[in-house]
Amino acid sequence: MKIEGEGQLLRIFIGESDHWHGRPLYEAIVLKVREEGLAGATVLRGIMGFGADSRMHTAKVLRLSEDLPIVVEIVDKPEQISKVLPLLDEMVTEGMITTEKVHITAYRNNPRNNTVG
Repeated sequence: MKIEGEGQLLRIFIGESDHWHGRPLYEAIVLKVREEGLAGATVLRGIMGFGADSRMHTAKVLRLSEDLPIVVEIVDKPEQISKVLPLLDEMVTEGMITTEKVHITAYRNNPRNNTVG
């Protein structure tokens, strides 16, 4: 797959302890967008943050949080992002979903590098 040109960045801000049907929400999101054929997804774990409830979540040693901030980022063509937004709206019951225009400079896949192990 090769994508270049105008794209869309989808960011999903959730908590590490959020779940969907018995699995971590971030994992469920990544599996769902993969199933839907999107180009890729990355999960980022934050070390500090707060959300709508203003409760601080931090990875400091003396204040270990079991609900650190998680951001799932997905970049693809706008029509692909639009396709999954209704699914994500159902899955993300607490958090924030944002989109923005991006210019994809390079996204290439070398099929010879798709081996596991």
